Amino acid sequence: MEASKILPVLKKKLAFLSGGKDRRSGLILTIPLCTEQTSMEELSATLDYLLGIPSEKCKARGFTVIVDGRKSQWNIVKTVVLMLQNVIPAEVSLVCVVKPDEFWDKKVTHFCFWKEKDRLGFEVILVSANKLTRYIEPCQLTDEFGGSLVYDHLDWLNKRLVFEKFTKESTSLLDELTVINENEKGSQAEKDRSSESNILPSFDPETVLQTGHELLSELQQRRFNGSDGGGGGTAWSPMDDELLAQPQVMKLLDSLREQYTKYQEVCRQRSKRSQLEEIQTKVMQVVNWLEGPGTEQLRTQWGIGDSIRASQALQQKHEEVESQHSEWFAVYVELNQQIAALLNAGDEEDLMELKGLQQQLSDVCYRQASQLEFRQNVLQSAHEFHMTAQDLSQQLDGLLGMLCADVAPADGAAIQQTLKHLEEKLKSVEGALQSLREKGQVLLDQMSTQTSFSYGKDVSIENKENIDHIHSVMEDMQLRKQRCEDMVDVRRLKMLQMVQLFKCEEDASQAVEWLGELLDALLKTHIRLGDDSQETKVLLEKHKKFVDVAQSTYDYGRQLLQATVVLCQSLRCTTRSSGDTLPRLNRVWKQFTVTSDERQHRLEMAGAFHTAAEKILRESPELAELMVDVEAYEEVETVGKGLLDRLTVPVIFPDGSEQFFGSPGDMASSAESIRERMKLVEEKRFLQEEAEQRLDEESLETGPRES
Repeated sequence: MEASKILPVLKKKLAFLSGGKDRRSGLILTIPLCTEQTSMEELSATLDYLLGIPSEKCKARGFTVIVDGRKSQWNIVKTVVLMLQNVIPAEVSLVCVVKPDEFWDKKVTHFCFWKEKDRLGFEVILVSANKLTRYIEPCQLTDEFGGSLVYDHLDWLNKRLVFEKFTKESTSLLDELTVINENEKGSQAEKDRSSESNILPSFDPETVLQTGHELLSELQQRRFNGSDGGGGGTAWSPMDDELLAQPQVMKLLDSLREQYTKYQEVCRQRSKRSQLEEIQTKVMQVVNWLEGPGTEQLRTQWGIGDSIRASQALQQKHEEVESQHSEWFAVYVELNQQIAALLNAGDEEDLMELKGLQQQLSDVCYRQASQLEFRQNVLQSAHEFHMTAQDLSQQLDGLLGMLCADVAPADGAAIQQTLKHLEEKLKSVEGALQSLREKGQVLLDQMSTQTSFSYGKDVSIENKENIDHIHSVMEDMQLRKQRCEDMVDVRRLKMLQMVQLFKCEEDASQAVEWLGELLDALLKTHIRLGDDSQETKVLLEKHKKFVDVAQSTYDYGRQLLQATVVLCQSLRCTTRSSGDTLPRLNRVWKQFTVTSDERQHRLEMAGAFHTAAEKILRESPELAELMVDVEAYEEVETVGKGLLDRLTVPVIFPDGSEQFFGSPGDMASSAESIRERMKLVEEKRFLQEEAEQRLDEESLETGPRES
């Protein structure tokens, strides 16, 4: 029975062989019943077809039938089980009826399959789907029963159709090829008639063989994957050798290959003679051209050119020569393939002739190809040499242009960048010169081996010209590079001096800024005059140190500006500091000098004021008439008023501008402190005057008593 004849029935999947096996290695036959009415005739036809697939050996191990009744009625399940008795009683070992979980329990009591075991010929058990693994391993069950076995019914059916189609076509093709091959064994006249008739088989042998190989590969692949044990690959399927007769496919393929090989031999023998004659003609055409015009073309090509343009022209000419040769080389490749094919399939009588033609053709073509390749390598090396020489020449021209141009950078960083760029240029030139030497040496080595490809022609004179040209180019580049190096040394020294010049000018400007910051700090933060003579003395010492720092800053700026003058004279350029930095330095220094003198004078006045005031305030009031005279009080008052007046006067710079110390609040605080001290002295003076008045009165009273 063929699958194509009952294809609509098989597509319904009334029953199938999933490829799974029970624990006795028997095949598992699955009958999935559905809610719709199942046709027993169609089911019987499906079972008949399926049971015709396995081998007798496989059938002898028995079947385990799974009747899936979860979606069906009990009477249909019972009918199917009883039908198995008539269809496959001897092959069935066990029937597992998969029951629903709920509504069969009462009905099962009316029909017990185990009581009918002797009559049925096999054991029937009712089991839930989740308990089916008690009887069959999970890896042998499909996913509808909780197993891991993969089964695709449509894929299986398609493979069955392919198998049956292959069997039919291969059998018919074998018969036709056998007839054709038998006719070839007849007399020469029959062979001629057979060749004239050009009998072709009904089916394309290649297509049939490809179909068979694909089918066999599919079977073997499935068997290999299935035997892994199930985890990672395609699961065991019914397309193995037991279900699809893999040995039968292999036997048909072997027979078909054998007859097809004979058929191909017949075809080859028919065309061998004509091919051999055609090959001989083409071989002589190739050999004659390569040894004649081809060789003459190469004899005239030996120069390497003296520039990139000349080498490119030679390369273009060589490409034209190669293009002509490539056409004949293509013929050689085709002929060599044809000869190789004839050698593999030819008779003993043709082998020597074919080998002789092949050897002659190969010798001539390989020799000519080697000469072309050598010439191409020489031209490529010459082109690279000229390109490197031109690139080096351009780099030397660029470097020389940099060295001849005037250096007018904006600042030290620009000089450093220019110097770095100059060093990089020089390094690049050195690398290019080294590359030129290497490429020149490669070209010279190739020139030394050129004699072996001269076809008997003396090329020593032409080679000498090429070699002299190569040496001349390399020596010229070496001299140009040496001259540039000498100029770079001079330029480097000049640029380093310019770096020093810019550094000195930058540091001088920084000194002016520092001096300005010191002046600003002196005016804004150096405000206190001290609350007593000791503190004023300390402030005066700090002021002197502060002035020393400013003096050293000013001297440092002057030294830097003097250095810029020397460097500018060495570089023959106009110094920038004389017109800008030096006047600013002197202006700030004069302002600082005036301010520091004013600060020192105020501190000295404050020191004198506190000293005089403290001398008065230290004396006890009882001894005032003995210790302090009026001049001391007047001195304190005079110095204090002078100091207060000084605090209200701004610092006047040489350019006429004015600047106060600190803020008005700072000055008010200092003035208030002085006034407080003057007030204390005034109180002391008042007490002293009262004491003196009392003494005068007492002396007046004592005088009359004594008299």
